[in-house]
Amino acid sequence: MAVADGQVVWVGQDTPGVALYGESAEVVHLDGAFVAPAFVDAHVHATSAGLLLTGVDLTGARSVQDVLSAVKQAPGAAVWGHGWDETRFAEGRPPTRAELDEAASGRPVYLSRIDVHSALVSTALVELASRARDSDGWSESGPLSRAAHHEVRRAAKDAVAPAQRRQAQEAFLALAASRGVASVHECAGPDISSREDLAELLALTGGPQVVGYWGELGGVGTAKALGARGAAGDLFVDGALGSRTAALCSPYVDDPGNSGALYLDAAAIADHVLACTVAGMQAGFHVIGDAAVAEVVAGFELAEKQVGAPELAACRHRLEHVEMVSAEQAAKLASWGVVASVQPLFDATWGGPDGMYVRRLGAERGTQLNPFSQLAAAGALLALGSDAPVTRVDPWESVRAAVHHRTDGFGVLPRAAFTAHTRGGWRAAGVDDGVTGTLVPGAPATYAVWRADELVVGASDSRVQRWSTDPRSRVPALPVLEPGAVLPECLRTVLCGQVIYEREGALG
Repeated sequence: MAVADGQVVWVGQDTPGVALYGESAEVVHLDGAFVAPAFVDAHVHATSAGLLLTGVDLTGARSVQDVLSAVKQAPGAAVWGHGWDETRFAEGRPPTRAELDEAASGRPVYLSRIDVHSALVSTALVELASRARDSDGWSESGPLSRAAHHEVRRAAKDAVAPAQRRQAQEAFLALAASRGVASVHECAGPDISSREDLAELLALTGGPQVVGYWGELGGVGTAKALGARGAAGDLFVDGALGSRTAALCSPYVDDPGNSGALYLDAAAIADHVLACTVAGMQAGFHVIGDAAVAEVVAGFELAEKQVGAPELAACRHRLEHVEMVSAEQAAKLASWGVVASVQPLFDATWGGPDGMYVRRLGAERGTQLNPFSQLAAAGALLALGSDAPVTRVDPWESVRAAVHHRTDGFGVLPRAAFTAHTRGGWRAAGVDDGVTGTLVPGAPATYAVWRADELVVGASDSRVQRWSTDPRSRVPALPVLEPGAVLPECLRTVLCGQVIYEREGALG
């Protein structure tokens, strides 16, 4: 492959390549490594994910005492942490506020649950967010959810100094680049971050390209002012299953009086979609539960009556997560050109017959989530992401999870999964020139160099693929390895010809 001025100019066999470019070109010897299009992470929260790198990481906590010990040992006047999951705790419950206050020694503490839709907070932080006590989702002793969580999260974010915020953003983008990611979609919004946070993130250079989204109802003007791609991302129609705030048609089996939280109705959804369509911008929503999906579909149906399906499809509106969707709903969403921004590591982490989904929903519903094959078969554009810090930035693991779905028949083929994590991400952000996200002449030179021990794909007996060296192939067969095998290791990441990550000494 030859690259000039940030663009792929030639792909083929060595002999003609040397004849065409050998005398003047800088030659990179791969020594058995391989090149593939770089990944796009279609859903991240950069500052929160970066704060996890520098704050209290609770993703490995397995007891109440693990959480309390981490808080006691945390340095600083305030504590920011993330990742606890009470379903993995020996006690089967999270710490109480009294226990957290004792460990905090009077400091403000914010500890988001793994799904970031509820949080443990200290009394000192509650005092900085006085409206939380009068908000939906308030608890005197347990985690805060819904509006109360938004209040304390906002107070916790306000306590983060600008320098600390920038450090967190840069740390996260550097990590993403080291995983072969050349672009991330930041899903910002007033309940997630702040305008200043998004503006500062979009101004950063030298790392992965940041595509910004501002998830605010009626926020078209703000999104434009910030330079965001759309008024989309985490504009919440509902919450999350782990926090029992995803909106359901039937109650949670482990909380029979609770059917979750529905934050937007069909009329509000339709109004937002119409405003964005008229402005030529992407609309988008966070939607997980089946009641929320039904409300979104009803909203799009109302919008279609006003502007027509072709106008909706032209804007490529998007849904984040869309975990509980029927075949009929998937077909309707595809007819409106809706992007399904999905996270395969959700299924890998919480799916299966004994996972959190089944504990919350029962076996019948809990094994029917994240039907990637159903969405793809309906014609919906899939774009894969991590929702970092909810799951880690690990694109090869994400590709593998999309292939090896924990419910038979819900996964996709390796090539489709890789395409959804590369070209699909670019298309989800409106880049649809036919070549971006591939490595053919005329495409941006955006790629990663990988070392892998094995280049034979064994997804299943019926889906074996081998690495293709045919330069005419837009998306070659991929080194997606069997569960438990070692995944490819990133040696270099390049964005439009510029190296944004290099493993020291890896390529000579």
